Order: sequence, then structure tokens, then C-alpha cells
Amino acid sequence: MAYTLDPMDLKQIITLHIGGLSNREIGELLGISRNTVNNYIRLFKAGEHTFDDLLKMDNHRLKELFTFHTTINNNRYDELMGYFDKVNQTRNHPGFTFQFHYEEYRLQVRNPYSYTQFLEHYKRKYAKIKGSMKLEHEAGKEVYIDFAGKKLEIIDKETGEIIPVEVFVALLPNSQYTYVEACLSQKREDMIHCMGNALSYYGGVPKAIISDNLKTAVTRASKHEPEINRTFKDFAHHYGCVINPTRSYSPQDKALVENAVNLAYQRIYYPLRNFTFFSLTDLNREILKLLGPYNDLLFQLDILDKGLIATLATGDFIDKGEAVLITGA
Repeated sequence: MAYTLDPMDLKQIITLHIGGLSNREIGELLGISRNTVNNYIRLFKAGEHTFDDLLKMDNHRLKELFTFHTTINNNRYDELMGYFDKVNQTRNHPGFTFQFHYEEYRLQVRNPYSYTQFLEHYKRKYAKIKGSMKLEHEAGKEVYIDFAGKKLEIIDKETGEIIPVEVFVALLPNSQYTYVEACLSQKREDMIHCMGNALSYYGGVPKAIISDNLKTAVTRASKHEPEINRTFKDFAHHYGCVINPTRSYSPQDKALVENAVNLAYQRIYYPLRNFTFFSLTDLNREILKLLGPYNDLLFQLDILDKGLIATLATGDFIDKGEAVLITGA
């Protein structure tokens, strides 16, 4: 690169690029050659920072990153782009995950990108190709909720009666971070209580809650226009998110949720098989302990979803005058 541009010029290039202008159009607007714009766009994409990160930097920091001495690690970047051709060819194969391919890529190259950059570069490469597939799920966009098919049990200490209890499961599909809680029923008040605890556990709120037409959340099930329970709508409004009424789970969504439930059977139900619990409080305390190792086997919430979920609302949701307490971690 023959010379360096002023940091404000760099920010203008980034802003116009994000706005969808071609490199030629950017060059014409800023009075810069198209080749210079091409070089800087390539340099931005090859770096470790997103466009949003670059725009937030002060001018001094930006100037340090992009001096005339800066060069692109062409081999590293081109190696990744070549690997993506293979990834995209297998995108429709059952069981495909970006995690699998990242681990394969990481073991094959000397200087791998981070997982976050791996996803970011993939999205950039294929974002403008008509008909190309997007990443499975936008980070922080949705949370899926469901009840497990199999139940856990508590025992009435006074009578010795075995009481089957429902198990609520919530899943952030991008990071696959999972929340699990036992409750007495699938009724509205139990479901809302569990959902509030799930948001508390995640420490934030996604844009939408997907319930797959659960009877508790949906008054009238319909593929095209499911009618959402009013109380559940009020709950979502309180937390600044929405119930997505336009669809049930897609087959891919359902597979993710079913996988989360199956993992709960393996990593929560099974370790608890020899325990006896006399209250939901005791049972959920042990579930919460197991959730840490469960989620540690997945990618970090902080990396994939945490930065994109909205701040948790303050105050408990009130259901017809009765507080639904949130007691999650």
C-alpha cells in the first residue's frame, strides 16, 4: 500500500462499505482510487476486528493499526477463504456444524483465526451471494423453549408419595447455551416462572421467544397465525422482547431443541438418577450445579451470544397482581 489514509477516511470507507456501496462508488465519493479502497477493504476483512469495532476506535488507535507499513497476511486469509469453499459444499449435510469445521480448520493451519472471526469471515464471504445460506442463527436473536418428554421426580416427605415433575428447557441456538429447571406443571404460571429464571441465568434478553406452539403460550395453534396467550405477551413486553407467532420450529430448529433435551437426559438426568429430592428447591439446586459443566462443553456464551442479548429488565413480572419471582442464577 503506497500511503496511509487519514483515520476519518478509513471510517468513511467502512461506513460506506457497510451501507452497501461498491468499492468503485466509495472511491468516487471520497476521491480515492478504487485500488486503494480495494486494498483497505481487504485489509479490514483480514484483520481481527469487525467493522463495528473499527468504527468505535479512536483515531489514534485506528492510525496505529493501519499505517503504510501495514500489510495483509495474504496466505492466512487466502487459506481461510479456500477452506470455506469446502465448508459451503457440505452446508446441507445432516449434522453439519460450524464448530466441527472450525476445529478441523484449526488443526490444519499454523496460524488459525479465532472462532468468532471464523464465523465473521464466513458471513462476509457469503452474505452477498444470492441464495447462499446464512449462519444457522443470528447471535442473541432468539431463545427456544420447550418441556422435556421425560420427567424427574420429587418425594413428599410426609406421605412418601412420588411426584413426577416437568422439566423446562431453554436454548440459545447460536451458542447452544441451555437452561434447565424442574417445575410442577406446564401451566402458565410455572412456565413464566421458568422463563424468567432462564433470562436471569442468561443475564439478558433475546429479541424473540420461540415456543413451538406450546399450549401454555399459544391459545390457538395454527401454522400461519397462532394466537399467543395474552399473559405470555405481557411477559415478553415486560422484558422488551417478542413472542414469534409466525412459525413453529423448523426441522432444523426442532433438531437443535431435541438435541438439547437429549443432552439434558445425559448430563443432568443421569447424574441425578441415584439422588432423592424432597422439594423442587433442592432438585433445582442440583440441576443448577450441573448446568455449569454442561454448558462448559459448549462454546462460551460470552463469545457467541452474550454481547448481543439486551439488558435484563429490572423488577419482577406481575401476572394479574401476583409477582412471578425470578430466582435463577
